[in-house]
Amino acid sequence: MAIIPAYEEAERVAATISGLRRIEHVDDVLVVDDGSSDETSAAAFRAGATCVSLGRNRGKGGALNAGIATVRGYVLSGRWPMPDAVLLADADLGATAEVLERLLGPVLGGEADLAIADLPPQPGAGGFGLVKRLATWGLRLNGAHDLREPLSGQRAISWAALPSLTPFAGGFGVDVQMTLDALAGGLTIVEITLPLSHAVTGKGLAGSLHRGTQAAAVARTIARSRLAIRVPTHRMRRWINRTARTTAAGRRPPQ
Repeated sequence: MAIIPAYEEAERVAATISGLRRIEHVDDVLVVDDGSSDETSAAAFRAGATCVSLGRNRGKGGALNAGIATVRGYVLSGRWPMPDAVLLADADLGATAEVLERLLGPVLGGEADLAIADLPPQPGAGGFGLVKRLATWGLRLNGAHDLREPLSGQRAISWAALPSLTPFAGGFGVDVQMTLDALAGGLTIVEITLPLSHAVTGKGLAGSLHRGTQAAAVARTIARSRLAIRVPTHRMRRWINRTARTTAAGRRPPQ
């Protein structure tokens, strides 16, 4: 079972669906159209996916929650069999989505509850790694010293582990919160480096605003985390302010 949260992805979602459908253990692909104004839903349907369209944009976390609720409803009604694992994939992976099959191995084999894809550096990426550094810092405060990819949305989750991880956090904080919840629940996490590619944000105003929004969401997630009770408030505040200023300005922060 694979779930794709999609927003304005009419041009890329079909290729991603095709890649996922080539994975042996993916029987169904569910696309959650997060209030798109383009033809995302139509493109997903033509590519053979089941599609749920949200009336308004709820953000990535909200779209994933809608997807999980839909899967659970289909399972309870007997429309779909209960899956052993759920694969989460971004809509812009294109044909490279097929390599996500390697995430399912340790989950289906009982070696991990949560498998996360570690992506290689993406050509054309416009950021300076501020958001990733912030997320990594927050996870390390909570004991996750070995995780390399805190922001990856490409994940495989065992069906049995879902109650410990849902409902997902809203917006761009979903991936960091999922990892924090997995740590709190004592779940086994593995990371696997995969040759994935996806659309990247550039260095222009739109890219800077996107990274600023993402940084703020990640910072709020870390601050609210039930694991972060020992986070020094003044250090968190400095991180938030510094990240917001430098990201919005498109500059690398002073070292």
